[in-house]
Amino acid sequence: MKELLLPLLKKSQKKEGCISEKAVKEISKKTGIPVSRVYGAATFYAMLHTSKQGRYVIEICNSPSCYLNGSLDMIKYLEKKLNIKSGQTTEDNRFSMHIGSCIGCCNMAPAMRINSKVYSKLTEKKIDDILKKCK
Repeated sequence: MKELLLPLLKKSQKKEGCISEKAVKEISKKTGIPVSRVYGAATFYAMLHTSKQGRYVIEICNSPSCYLNGSLDMIKYLEKKLNIKSGQTTEDNRFSMHIGSCIGCCNMAPAMRINSKVYSKLTEKKIDDILKKCK
Protein backbone atom coordinates (compact mmCIF):
# COMPACT_ATOMS: atom_id res chain seq x y z
CA MET A 1 0.00 0.00 0.00
CA LYS A 2 3.01 2.33 0.40
CA GLU A 3 3.19 2.65 -3.38
CA LEU A 4 -0.28 4.24 -3.35
CA LEU A 5 0.62 6.98 -0.87
CA LEU A 6 1.92 9.65 -3.25
CA PRO A 7 -0.79 9.14 -5.87
CA LEU A 8 -3.46 9.35 -3.14
CA LEU A 9 -1.92 12.52 -1.69
CA LYS A 10 -1.71 14.13 -5.14
CA LYS A 11 -5.31 13.15 -5.90
CA SER A 12 -6.52 14.63 -2.62
CA GLN A 13 -4.63 17.86 -3.24
CA LYS A 14 -6.01 18.15 -6.75
CA LYS A 15 -9.55 17.62 -5.49
CA GLU A 16 -9.42 19.88 -2.40
CA GLY A 17 -6.66 22.35 -3.27
CA CYS A 18 -4.50 21.06 -0.43
CA ILE A 19 -4.08 17.98 1.75
CA SER A 20 -6.36 18.46 4.73
CA GLU A 21 -6.12 16.78 8.12
CA LYS A 22 -9.27 14.85 7.20
CA ALA A 23 -7.64 13.61 3.98
CA VAL A 24 -4.53 12.49 5.89
CA LYS A 25 -6.69 10.44 8.26
CA GLU A 26 -8.72 8.94 5.40
CA ILE A 27 -5.58 7.98 3.48
CA SER A 28 -4.12 6.45 6.65
CA LYS A 29 -7.25 4.37 7.17
CA LYS A 30 -7.39 3.32 3.51
CA THR A 31 -3.73 2.30 3.27
CA GLY A 32 -2.96 1.17 6.82
CA ILE A 33 -0.06 3.62 6.91
CA PRO A 34 0.14 5.48 10.25
CA VAL A 35 -1.18 9.05 10.24
CA SER A 36 2.25 10.35 11.22
CA ARG A 37 3.83 8.81 8.12
CA VAL A 38 1.09 10.05 5.79
CA TYR A 39 1.47 13.55 7.25
CA GLY A 40 5.26 13.23 7.00
CA ALA A 41 4.99 12.50 3.27
CA ALA A 42 2.46 15.32 2.77
CA THR A 43 4.86 17.82 4.33
CA PHE A 44 8.10 16.41 2.89
CA TYR A 45 7.47 16.83 -0.84
CA ALA A 46 7.66 20.36 -2.24
CA MET A 47 4.79 19.74 -4.66
CA LEU A 48 2.40 18.83 -1.85
CA HIS A 49 0.74 21.41 0.39
CA THR A 50 -1.20 21.12 3.64
CA SER A 51 -2.64 24.62 3.39
CA LYS A 52 -4.66 26.33 0.67
CA GLN A 53 -2.55 27.74 -2.15
CA GLY A 54 -3.06 30.56 -4.57
CA ARG A 55 -4.41 30.01 -8.05
CA TYR A 56 -0.83 29.99 -9.33
CA VAL A 57 1.75 28.09 -7.31
CA ILE A 58 5.26 29.30 -8.08
CA GLU A 59 8.13 26.98 -7.24
CA ILE A 60 11.41 28.72 -7.90
CA CYS A 61 14.46 26.50 -8.04
CA ASN A 62 17.42 27.26 -5.80
CA SER A 63 19.53 24.18 -6.51
CA PRO A 64 23.26 24.71 -7.15
CA SER A 65 22.94 25.30 -10.90
CA CYS A 66 20.11 27.81 -10.51
CA TYR A 67 21.79 29.45 -7.54
CA LEU A 68 25.03 29.93 -9.47
CA ASN A 69 23.04 31.44 -12.34
CA GLY A 70 21.15 34.02 -10.29
CA SER A 71 18.15 32.32 -8.70
CA LEU A 72 18.67 34.26 -5.47
CA ASP A 73 18.20 37.54 -7.37
CA MET A 74 15.06 36.13 -9.02
CA ILE A 75 13.72 35.01 -5.61
CA LYS A 76 14.28 38.48 -4.17
CA TYR A 77 12.63 40.03 -7.22
CA LEU A 78 9.55 37.79 -6.89
CA GLU A 79 9.31 38.49 -3.15
CA LYS A 80 9.37 42.23 -3.82
CA LYS A 81 7.03 42.08 -6.83
CA LEU A 82 4.43 39.87 -5.11
CA ASN A 83 5.01 41.22 -1.59
CA ILE A 84 5.30 37.71 -0.13
CA LYS A 85 8.02 35.39 1.13
CA SER A 86 8.50 31.72 0.37
CA GLY A 87 5.62 29.69 1.79
CA GLN A 88 3.17 32.59 1.59
CA THR A 89 0.21 33.49 -0.62
CA THR A 90 -0.69 36.92 -1.96
CA GLU A 91 -3.63 38.70 -0.32
CA ASP A 92 -5.75 38.19 -3.45
CA ASN A 93 -5.00 34.43 -3.38
CA ARG A 94 -3.58 34.69 -6.88
CA PHE A 95 -0.02 33.52 -6.20
CA SER A 96 1.72 31.25 -3.70
CA MET A 97 5.49 31.02 -3.77
CA HIS A 98 7.89 28.32 -2.63
CA ILE A 99 11.63 27.94 -2.94
CA GLY A 100 12.37 24.43 -4.11
CA SER A 101 15.13 22.23 -5.33
CA CYS A 102 15.92 20.95 -8.79
CA ILE A 103 13.10 21.01 -11.33
CA GLY A 104 15.22 19.49 -14.09
CA CYS A 105 16.35 22.60 -15.97
CA CYS A 106 19.96 22.81 -14.85
CA ASN A 107 21.19 23.64 -18.35
CA MET A 108 18.67 26.53 -18.59
CA ALA A 109 19.04 28.03 -15.11
CA PRO A 110 17.61 29.88 -13.30
CA ALA A 111 14.20 28.25 -13.56
CA MET A 112 10.78 28.13 -11.93
CA ARG A 113 7.57 26.18 -12.28
CA ILE A 114 4.12 27.73 -12.11
CA ASN A 115 1.57 25.00 -11.52
CA SER A 116 2.91 22.43 -13.99
CA LYS A 117 4.56 24.73 -16.54
CA VAL A 118 8.32 25.29 -16.39
CA TYR A 119 10.02 28.58 -17.24
CA SER A 120 13.77 28.84 -17.66
CA LYS A 121 16.56 31.35 -18.26
CA LEU A 122 14.72 33.75 -15.98
CA THR A 123 15.28 37.49 -15.92
CA GLU A 124 13.27 40.19 -14.19
CA LYS A 125 11.69 41.12 -17.54
CA LYS A 126 10.80 37.50 -18.29
CA ILE A 127 9.22 37.13 -14.83
CA ASP A 128 7.15 40.28 -15.43
CA ASP A 129 5.92 38.89 -18.76
CA ILE A 130 5.08 35.50 -17.23
CA LEU A 131 3.17 36.99 -14.30
CA LYS A 132 1.15 39.26 -16.59
CA LYS A 133 -0.18 36.16 -18.36
CA CYS A 134 -1.39 34.64 -15.06
CA LYS A 135 -4.94 35.98 -14.83
